[in-house]
Amino acid sequence: MRHSLERYFGFERLNTNWRTESLAGLTTFITMAYIIFVNPSILSQTGMPLAAVTAATCLCAAFGSILMGSIANYPLALAPGMGLNAYFTYTVVKKMGISWEAALGAVLLSGLIFLALTFTGVRQKLLESIPHQLHAAVAGGIGLFIAFVGLRNANIIVPSPATTVTLGNMSSPETALALFGIMLIAVLQVLRVKASMLIGILGTLLLGIALHRVHWQPTPYSISAIKATAFHLDVRGALQHGALEIIFVFLFVDLFDNIGTLVAVAERAGLMSKDHTIPRLERIFFADASATVFGALSGTSTVTSYIESAAGVAEGGRTGVTAIVTGLLFLVAMFVAPLVGAIPTFATSPALIIVGGLMLAGVGTIEWHEPTIAIPAFLTLVTIPLTYSIADGLSFGLTSYAALQILTGRARKKDWMLYILATLFALRFVYVAKH
Repeated sequence: MRHSLERYFGFERLNTNWRTESLAGLTTFITMAYIIFVNPSILSQTGMPLAAVTAATCLCAAFGSILMGSIANYPLALAPGMGLNAYFTYTVVKKMGISWEAALGAVLLSGLIFLALTFTGVRQKLLESIPHQLHAAVAGGIGLFIAFVGLRNANIIVPSPATTVTLGNMSSPETALALFGIMLIAVLQVLRVKASMLIGILGTLLLGIALHRVHWQPTPYSISAIKATAFHLDVRGALQHGALEIIFVFLFVDLFDNIGTLVAVAERAGLMSKDHTIPRLERIFFADASATVFGALSGTSTVTSYIESAAGVAEGGRTGVTAIVTGLLFLVAMFVAPLVGAIPTFATSPALIIVGGLMLAGVGTIEWHEPTIAIPAFLTLVTIPLTYSIADGLSFGLTSYAALQILTGRARKKDWMLYILATLFALRFVYVAKH
């Protein structure tokens, strides 16, 4: 059976093994474990029970990651999406006054539409419409984005009313620990130590414990609490509240965040085909859409692929085993969720910062001497981190690329999907500006 599994996952072809894939899965889990606590803290503000959302978060992350790994064979982990959970809470429930049950109904409908778009091939065509010249820019932009998130979480960069951002307090113990983690991982990378990310995270965590900078207080928790949100969604209520706008936002943000993450991780892992396509694309989209449906039924907002998967890829993860290991760890986390909360951001931030830097490797392949490629690539690269949104950055890059093709007389009939997509992006910018 072991040899059969190795053939199925392509171990020999991808030059990997069980140890490497398992360490990569553990690294991915550690870097994205924060969602176990951040997602419930946001969604509980809608009135959803905190313990129930915690259990649902772990369960749907496990389901989505294992499904992605087993049927699509990609090292791509899934969990409730950041940004989408904030939209669910602050816009849909708090601002629009819709119940959380009806909001979950809207998430379910968006997931079902995702499945329909996948089976009809629309999602695949949307991805194919993105010029391959922008793939490296998307990967680089997301690299800058997660590096910025890491720098912010480590308080190396802090907000400033005068300059927007500025340098943080380097004498802060937590910031100093994060700097230690960055140097530790960097040294291990130079020495070609395979488990450098994982060793860096755990080494920083242990030093933080020794310096009494890790504070953990156990809280009451039971996985049976999920019954308070599971199957409590209200589809009829969502439709009565005119769910079209809500569903569109869930669809749009998840679709293009997912596409951006997919391109970035596939590019970084060397899983792109020679013709710049992504193998088994329909399986990837099926897993993603199914996870969103499962998440809505469990009691959480839209489930999507996580860019933190790049940390596992940087650790050597190349197959679905990485995602499966991550999913299994989320299952374990259902039983020990408070313990996972002991991993502070100063321990995980260094990995995000280093991985972000590694993802810039492909930027050198962009044809910077060709303005029709260089300008959209630059806009993609810079707007992803500065707008704090993969979807917005991809919108800027794609719209500018399409506009330049049309205005310089280089438009081609076969790229009709690109121009439709660019038009939708432009209309979305107008809509957002008015609201």
